Amino acid sequence: MSELSNNSSVNAPLGSLDEWEDDLLQRYPDPTTIAGEKKVDEYRNYEEPTRDTVREFYRLNHQFQCYDFVQEKRNNFLRFDKAKMSIWEAFDFLNQLVDDSDPDTDLDQFQHLLQTAEAIRNDGHPDWMVMVGLMHDMGKVLCLFGEPQWAVVGDTFPVGCAFSDKIVYPEFFSANPDFNDSRYNSKYGVYTHGCGLRNVHMSWGHDEYVYQMMKDHLPEPALYMLRYHSFYSQHREGAYEHLMDDHDREMFNWVKLFNPYDLYSKNPVAPDWNAIKPYYEALIKKYLPESISF
Repeated sequence: MSELSNNSSVNAPLGSLDEWEDDLLQRYPDPTTIAGEKKVDEYRNYEEPTRDTVREFYRLNHQFQCYDFVQEKRNNFLRFDKAKMSIWEAFDFLNQLVDDSDPDTDLDQFQHLLQTAEAIRNDGHPDWMVMVGLMHDMGKVLCLFGEPQWAVVGDTFPVGCAFSDKIVYPEFFSANPDFNDSRYNSKYGVYTHGCGLRNVHMSWGHDEYVYQMMKDHLPEPALYMLRYHSFYSQHREGAYEHLMDDHDREMFNWVKLFNPYDLYSKNPVAPDWNAIKPYYEALIKKYLPESISF
């Protein structure tokens, strides 16, 4: 499959997606193994979140994440003219950030990235996928530039069309300016049937930002994982199937493979950074330049 180029031909787990699907039951992760002591059904509890920041986060997120807001943020941040720093400097910032939208962990973001990457590595996946685990929340450095968390983290969803009731806390969308705007509140809105997600604008946040940051450095399955890992209303609920094309459906097999590592690796015990640091130093050096534009 041509998408597995860009430094991944040697490390790709299988030669084609068809072959990968044949091997799916052997390779697909066991959530209970990843979760460790915590039960699988205890994750993503939005009815009774353990942290009182979660509900207020989504109230703000759903109120302000409208079509015009997304265009403004894309025009501002996708110029990547805010800073230039090494990945390690960005990690230093993430050491200070706890995600207000996440009901499952209060560890800083760097520890979550390491937990995800280590779970992927322990299951024997190729190093480009370990790299996804390490980088998937790097886009949260947007908070470094003064962005509120509701404009950076949390589940993502399409804007420019009707908000699905499969999105967490859908009742909060009633305060969104697009909710009663006839241009944006129909099933398709500004889109057409099967237009493909590449033509769909998602709510603004770290997923799109890190995808744009990494798109010249990682293979396409990795980029789908980065771009849509927070799109739970689709990869878990299938709420936006009408906007996807066949290529999206093929690539979402990789998104679904990544999701258990992102979700269930969250636990209170941080990895031993001193023990694993040499591996990750070499991994970053393999895939990324010394400094990245933010």
